[in-house]
Amino acid sequence: MQLVRLAAEAASDKLADDILAYDVSEQLVITDAFVLCSAPNDRQVRAIVDEVEKRLREDADAKPVRREGEREGRWILLDYIDVIVHIQHEEERTYYRLERLWKDCPVIELPESVNAHSAQRARPVGSQRD
Repeated sequence: MQLVRLAAEAASDKLADDILAYDVSEQLVITDAFVLCSAPNDRQVRAIVDEVEKRLREDADAKPVRREGEREGRWILLDYIDVIVHIQHEEERTYYRLERLWKDCPVIELPESVNAHSAQRARPVGSQRD
């Protein structure tokens, strides 16, 4: 799924945390996949949104048909019909725990670069290996 990959890579490039993707096509008729990610502050949430939109527009000629949550900047949803991207402030991510809701859906494998960036950011300072 090209849009899932592009959205995950764009989010990773803007230092999003806990990037996951689920195939929800068997559970929902409105979309095929969810991409979830989070950030520690509102400014970074908005930066991730901007990068996801830019990358999908440039690389896949895709524009969201719907955007929600932009005013608050705590949980922004970008609806690309086949893929819905959820960019959440980490407090909302912890509170709503969308992963729990979709845990029975297949996880979509993301590019290794996305997983590597996320793991590197999660590593505590001083624990980097040479």
